Amino acid sequence: MKKVWIGILIVAAVVLLGVATVGGMYNQLVASDEQVASAWGQVQNVYQRRLDLVPNLVETVKGYAAHEKQTLEDVVNARSRVSQLNVSSEMVNNPEALAKFQQAQQELSGALSRLLVVVEQYPDLKASQNFLALQSQLEGTENRIAVERMRFNEAAQRFNTIRRSFPANVIANLWGFKEKAYFEADKGAAKAPIVKF
Repeated sequence: MKKVWIGILIVAAVVLLGVATVGGMYNQLVASDEQVASAWGQVQNVYQRRLDLVPNLVETVKGYAAHEKQTLEDVVNARSRVSQLNVSSEMVNNPEALAKFQQAQQELSGALSRLLVVVEQYPDLKASQNFLALQSQLEGTENRIAVERMRFNEAAQRFNTIRRSFPANVIANLWGFKEKAYFEADKGAAKAPIVKF
């Protein structure tokens, strides 16, 4: 009789240990998934900040450089394409959707860069306090974007590492935790820019 109770206690202990292990891994996956979601929210936040700055920047430049219509239209059109994207938290589970989002953001970055090159031709605009303040805010926002993208990639890496580790990968597959996508470097980023004087 005593051996039966010992056997039951051992089985119960093994079952409890198994449940605790599975529960702990599940909770770790949930916490890591939430970190990725939080980091993604911050990425969206700084991109939205840039999106909000663009109309002010365009209007300020328009007053000085009205005949630079094509450059201004490129910026407006790129901003429009970005704002029309259906951005959701599911994007972090879909590398193709994240790549489209990143491509649209790169197009806007390129258009803004061309706009800032045009500004160099207008000394009065470069000296305008409104423009200088907007340019400073835009530069700060671009830095924030880089930082938040890095933080997102770090959170995605932590999640993906946990998700791929055994035995957490079994729990992840059972509960449908998908691998997170990463932001990638812009095309041509590995090539050093040519500087001519």
